[in-house]
Amino acid sequence: MKRLPFYLAGSPVHSEHTLEVLDKYTGRVAWKVAFGKRADVLAAIRAAERAKPAMAALPVHERQRVLQHCVSAFESKQDALAQALCVEAGKPIKDAKGEVARLIDTFRVAASEVMREQGDVLSLAISPRADGLRGFTKRVPIGVCSFITPFNFPLNLVAHKVAPAIAAGCPFVLKPAANTPVGALIIAEVLAGAGLPEGAFSVLPCSNDDAAPLVEDDRIALLSFTGGLVGWDLKAKAGRKKVTLELGGNAACIVDADPGCDLGTLVERIVFGAYYQSGQSCISVQRLYIHESLYPQLKTRLIKAVRALKSGNPIHPKTDIGPIIDIPAAKRIDEWMDEAEALGGKALVRGVRRGNRLPPALFEQVPPNAKLQTEEVFGPVLVIEPFSRFDSALKRVNASRFGLQAGVFTANLSHAMRAWDILEVGGVVIGDVPSIRVDAMPYGGVKDSGIGREGVRYAIEDMSETRLLLLKDR
Repeated sequence: MKRLPFYLAGSPVHSEHTLEVLDKYTGRVAWKVAFGKRADVLAAIRAAERAKPAMAALPVHERQRVLQHCVSAFESKQDALAQALCVEAGKPIKDAKGEVARLIDTFRVAASEVMREQGDVLSLAISPRADGLRGFTKRVPIGVCSFITPFNFPLNLVAHKVAPAIAAGCPFVLKPAANTPVGALIIAEVLAGAGLPEGAFSVLPCSNDDAAPLVEDDRIALLSFTGGLVGWDLKAKAGRKKVTLELGGNAACIVDADPGCDLGTLVERIVFGAYYQSGQSCISVQRLYIHESLYPQLKTRLIKAVRALKSGNPIHPKTDIGPIIDIPAAKRIDEWMDEAEALGGKALVRGVRRGNRLPPALFEQVPPNAKLQTEEVFGPVLVIEPFSRFDSALKRVNASRFGLQAGVFTANLSHAMRAWDILEVGGVVIGDVPSIRVDAMPYGGVKDSGIGREGVRYAIEDMSETRLLLLKDR
């Protein structure tokens, strides 16, 4: 069993309070992690506040050096990071390796973005009274940031907060998910050797109650939260600070009458989008609307493909479906499937839950009021439904309180543009599933899916403010 410290003001701390982190497949304790208390959180905020001037004054070439140091360190630790992710999150090893690659990409993009000039020269001669005035803007760090991250991407969702903060010149305090804190602590270990100013960062696994100052303390300038709908409650408690929220969704995908690709490729992409990392992704395909002309063929192919998915130990390269994060989550998903069947839904593929191991499932004829349709399942479940008119499919996608991303398979340019115009989501993917995130793109949702956008450049903008210089030269 390994023991890991938390990081307070950039230094490792071994505490008498520990958190047991389980191997999600075996259920055995894999790590004991130092567990912070409220006093540690307050100390971290104080240290970050003291570090504000030094972080703001850090030259961009130094920020880039720190980010490039991280890229090199992560590249040298790729196998160890993937193994740790596989164990602490139960993520199939092929998905774990993909997340490590994205961790590296995110820091690499930040190292590039930090060198971009973020400012404008303003034309102010809009009337005679403005003659002789020149305007210039630049971006300055917003100040201390607090970050709260979820269990499902313990590396890359941390990276999407930490890397932009370094690029922007912001000190930060990070609370990783209690189920999966190890990846964040490995990142912290790398940062501890990167030469950041004293107190510039802290990474503290702790209870939600003890983390309250990360939401409520007025010394925090920005709270960035990724997780469940509790984010809205945190926003209500956050006071005057800026808040960005990414709160998930029940992502939908449309297959038009002419999808623009062969059915084999289509099924491969849909199965990937619905079942990768056991469906525990905010943009996992949960609802699939198929044109009635293709519905019988695709249903048959999907049944075959879902039945062929291999469940088992996530460390095995051929495993497609690993464990759900914990037994309560697996039990909830199972109960929602029971509810769907009780309401008239038909299980085309469904297995038996054993603890936190839940086989992939495929449903049809699920009524619109069932939780499999209305809520975020966050598990390996796909609901399919036929449609006759493209506009009716768009309407079904929008009949959700969530709006993160949507996918549309179509060869019809007019339909593609109409989907972009009509769908109430943060991003529309044409020609693929919504389960795609490129780490340089803007990412976030509308409605109950949250507010604000991540993606390195967009997060840097959130973590900085515009400062004007007005110059009268005559």
